[in-house]
Amino acid sequence: MKKDIAISVQGVSKSFVLPHEKTTSIKSGVVGLFRSKGKATTQSVLKNISFEVKKGEFFGIVGRNGSGKSTLLKIISQIYVPDEGKVQVNGKLTPFIELGVGFNPELSGKENVYLNGALLGFNRDEITAMYKDIVEFAELEKFMDQKLKNYSSGMQVRLAFSIAIRADSDILVLDEVLAVGDEAFQRKCFEYFATLKKRKKTVILVTHAMESVQQFCDRAILIEKGKIIESGLPTKVSEHYSELFLVANRKGDGQQIVAQNDAFEVNTDFNKNDDEINFSITLLPKKDFTDPVVGVYMSSNTGEIIWSWASDYNIPVNENKEVIIKKGKKIDLNFTLDNILPSSSFTLTLLVRRHDKSEQYARYPDVIKFDNYKVSPYDKYWNMNSRIDISYEK
Repeated sequence: MKKDIAISVQGVSKSFVLPHEKTTSIKSGVVGLFRSKGKATTQSVLKNISFEVKKGEFFGIVGRNGSGKSTLLKIISQIYVPDEGKVQVNGKLTPFIELGVGFNPELSGKENVYLNGALLGFNRDEITAMYKDIVEFAELEKFMDQKLKNYSSGMQVRLAFSIAIRADSDILVLDEVLAVGDEAFQRKCFEYFATLKKRKKTVILVTHAMESVQQFCDRAILIEKGKIIESGLPTKVSEHYSELFLVANRKGDGQQIVAQNDAFEVNTDFNKNDDEINFSITLLPKKDFTDPVVGVYMSSNTGEIIWSWASDYNIPVNENKEVIIKKGKKIDLNFTLDNILPSSSFTLTLLVRRHDKSEQYARYPDVIKFDNYKVSPYDKYWNMNSRIDISYEK
């Protein structure tokens, strides 16, 4: 393996045998040892997976539920052994796959910090030195003397993540670590990711949040039914991931797109002048959703996200506004932005996700595309003044 490669995965395949006979007693279990094997099926989870991750690279792995992502991470972390192929790791690897493994629910939070730290290879003096930072990052100062069994799932994940990031590793493997945790804690995680990029750490990130892939990852792969079906730039992989969920039909001059899948019918309208950018998005839900959030982000022709909005952002423009998604009830989103953009091409992407970011309900890339030919004195345009109106059928 080359010196600049951190992880090499070559021809990896993995299957699991799924038995269909139940053992309901000790007797049937003992008898079963001497009988011919009953019915069972073999599930092929990974099929000839090959890729390399360079040192210092932030590498994304995406795919729908059941595509084989978590199995691949467990093979990379040497938890599973592949049936075929091989994995080579160049450096110390720390997996954040199942945070909280090794926690004892009958011990206090403080005792579990020392227990989990010991499992990561720290001695007592090292854990004592970092204890304050661990607790402050997890925001659990008032709860460390309580037994862990009284913690919520989010509190346990925050504590486990806060301990795990103290490990000084060359390679970190992160599997949906943001699926649990409130907005403030997720923001801390993003800041930690940014720190990792600055330190040139090698990171493998598995997530359903395409905005995280585009924001942090240098390259990514898309796995579907155990095979890599796309690899390369995060924007390219994200678009292919979205195509697995929807079929888009363009109409008109390219300014308007009508997109449909089994979740929404979407219509858009757009106009602009030298002072303002105005666009509207109409959604017609085809079913109800649990705790939904609607978001829109604008990208430049380089793929950089330069403006974003989501209905759960804690910002003044969202005050007294609520997005309610009910089957058959139309939702109108109307946006007005200051046109302080430079001359370039831009796209708008629409997404609908669950509030805790554990599931992406729908994503419509390039729902609006436009060119802006205007000389602007601004070369940074993150803080555009916005006016947003939301209405829906009752």
